[in-house]
This record gives sequence, structure tokens and C-alpha cells, in this order.
Amino acid sequence: MSQSNTTGRQPDYPVESLILERWSPRSFSAEPVTQAQLMSLFEAARWAPSASNTQPWRFAWALRGDSHWSAFLDFLVPANQRWAQQAGALLVIIAKNSALKRDSTEYAPLKNHAFDTGAAWANLALQAHAMGLATHAMGGFDAAKVQAYLKVPGHYTVQACVAVGQPGPKQALPDDLQARETPSGRNPVQSFSGHGELNWD
Repeated sequence: MSQSNTTGRQPDYPVESLILERWSPRSFSAEPVTQAQLMSLFEAARWAPSASNTQPWRFAWALRGDSHWSAFLDFLVPANQRWAQQAGALLVIIAKNSALKRDSTEYAPLKNHAFDTGAAWANLALQAHAMGLATHAMGGFDAAKVQAYLKVPGHYTVQACVAVGQPGPKQALPDDLQARETPSGRNPVQSFSGHGELNWD
């Protein structure tokens, strides 16, 4: 199992280097992302586990310069627009939160919809890194704009927006973001796991 990586991150226990190397930069090179590349990312997401194989995830996408690009960029808050505009693609991740009951017109909640969709996003992010692409997920977006533009039904919940593209130089970012353009650390395993009991701090 390889632990060598280029980020300077050091694991406390053995993990694959791909996991350590993946991070969320804000600098993108403005190079195009192709539809074929996106399909590989969605193929990776496709194989994520989900409760009862419900596969609640949905991914809407726009490529830089296409007819949907301006609308997708406008979903984002201004602080995210200023760097995400250089990405090659923008994604919206949506989860199906309920489904029709068998032989019924009533909807029943899919309790694990967010959990399962997160698994699909993780697959996508790791596949992107393996392909030399960077991804950065964002919670800073206007859900009402997304819902209106994509005509999102009530039994779906918008989860996140994601910038995808070729990584760019840190120096291309505004000065205030350059200091943040570095792989972040993580809390130690002992802070979030426990043998039969947990620390709730």
C-alpha cells in the first residue's frame, strides 16, 4: 500500500496515496474539460454503494462556454464565482430524498439519501484526481436559483456545487486566496472513532 504523496500530508495509519493526494484547490487553469472526461467521473459515481441500491444521486453539469455555463456560474455566491469561473466544468449534486411507495401514489422518505450521495461524490472526486483533474465542492450557492433553473422536484434536495478542471498556479488567485491554496490537514482518527464509545466533544 503506497503512502508517498506530493502534498506533504502524513497519515497516522497506512492508506492509499490517492486519498492523501486528493484535495480541493481553488486555482484552475481555464483549460477545457470534455464531456468524455465528465462521463468517466459519473461512471465512478455510478458504482458507489447505496441503501437498497436506490442510487439517489443526480448530477447536472455545464461546460465552460456552453449554453448553460452562465446560469451554473450564477448559482454560486460571488466569493466562489471569482475563482470557479476559471474551472472547465461546473456540477450540481442533487439527491432524491423520497420515492413512491410500492403500488402507491404516496412518497416515503429515503433516509440515507444524503449519505449515499456523499459516497457517489467521493468516488467522483477520487476518479477526477486519478485523471489529473481537480475538484472543489461548494456549499456557497443559491439553492432557489438551482431549483428554478433545473426544475428540481420537491422530492429532491440540492446538496452541493462542484468546480472541475485542470489545476492552475496559486499565483493566479487573488492575494487573499493564495494563502489558503494548500492541502488541509485532518483531525486524528482517535478524535472521531472509538471502541464501543465515542468522544462527543
